[in-house]
Amino acid sequence: MFEKILIANRGEIALRIHRACREMGIHTVAIHSTADANAMHVRLADESVCIGPPPPNQSYLNIPAIISAATITGADAIHPGVGFLSENAGFAEIVEAHGFTFVGPSPDHIRMMGDKITAKRAMIEAGVPCVPGSDGAIESLEAAKKFAASIGYPVLIKATGGGGGRGMKVARDESQLAQALQLAKSEAKSAFGNDEVYMEKFLDKPRHIEVQVLADNHGNVVHLGERDCSLQRRHQKVLEEAPSPALNAEEREKLGKIVVKAIEKLGYRSVGTLEFLYENGEFYFIEMNTRLQVEHPITEMITDIDLVREQIRVASGAALGFSQADIKFFGHAIECRVNAEDPLTFQPSPGKVTDYHAPGGLGVRVDSALYTGYAIPPYYDSLVSKLVVHGRNRAECMMRLRRALEEYVIGGIKTTIPLHRKLLTEKSFIDGDYDIHWLERWMDGGKRE
Repeated sequence: MFEKILIANRGEIALRIHRACREMGIHTVAIHSTADANAMHVRLADESVCIGPPPPNQSYLNIPAIISAATITGADAIHPGVGFLSENAGFAEIVEAHGFTFVGPSPDHIRMMGDKITAKRAMIEAGVPCVPGSDGAIESLEAAKKFAASIGYPVLIKATGGGGGRGMKVARDESQLAQALQLAKSEAKSAFGNDEVYMEKFLDKPRHIEVQVLADNHGNVVHLGERDCSLQRRHQKVLEEAPSPALNAEEREKLGKIVVKAIEKLGYRSVGTLEFLYENGEFYFIEMNTRLQVEHPITEMITDIDLVREQIRVASGAALGFSQADIKFFGHAIECRVNAEDPLTFQPSPGKVTDYHAPGGLGVRVDSALYTGYAIPPYYDSLVSKLVVHGRNRAECMMRLRRALEEYVIGGIKTTIPLHRKLLTEKSFIDGDYDIHWLERWMDGGKRE
């Protein structure tokens, strides 16, 4: 097992990784920008190294600085967390080349799944159902028109190397295709430095279902059930729950077996998440995330398995200590992403936290690096907390979540807590009757607080 891990991230996920390490008896190294000098993960880690000024490309994306920090502190491994360099195959290669262990999958698997086209090809070969779409990049408007006609409108144009909803545009008929193609390519070039796009059939009212997997270097693969991430705004997840209220036991078992078989065929190791669109009883693979997911806590709550701990164990060469038959699902869990944003306009709201009180009680978990007096910097993602609640069933979970949201106090800044409180009163959410477009339709209907 490792003696010291450098955490190449910030915020709540850095603190989450630190906690897992401490419980495993592993020393931690926190890296930070000058803007994060007083961050909680920096205050709690055994050692800390400042790696640059606030801009991410000069600090959290500064690979030489991160490698230098690992070298001078004598770290054994580097955990990339989520975002930043967590799905950068080049970074994983550099980490390994310098004698450190990368806590994650192989660079080859990161690279394969980081390109949507190669990922889709690999999954088709592994027997995973995919959304009908182009086998390669769409190079021209004429090619786009021809392929769109073959699969039927509406179509979705997507960046091959993208994520987070960037480089994605919908064309509902041929008259919208040229503009959608141009905008998608332009957005992809700006966000990812690559304007390559491909095309898929656009599903009108799908659910977003993702399956958590865990695999070791010894051929053992398990799935830990699914998460429903359908409540989204501009392709960004707002609230997730597990299990999905839309699936029955038969569908759940069928999907789990398909995923495990595919991961075995790929020879993948570490944690990973396969994401699907689900409509009319059918599942369609869309992408795989080769890292820890922001919403991993709800899976932990219904399985009682520490995913970060297992991720670290697998990276150290250990075999999984359990089989699929050992995994039991119990109860229901919901995660609310709390962002430092105006709940109406979604404009970022960085600033000093003047008051902070986290909810507690049975079945309530808060993953956050906030504290009273902490100044949220304006340079990074606005996610500042994850409120995770577990209950014996979905109804109990929602009642507990309502109570926890009432207790949660973050003063001095605006947050999306009021949005979550409102969502918990909506009949469609209470009934579990929503799709990936529901939240934006609801907000456009003027029902916001």
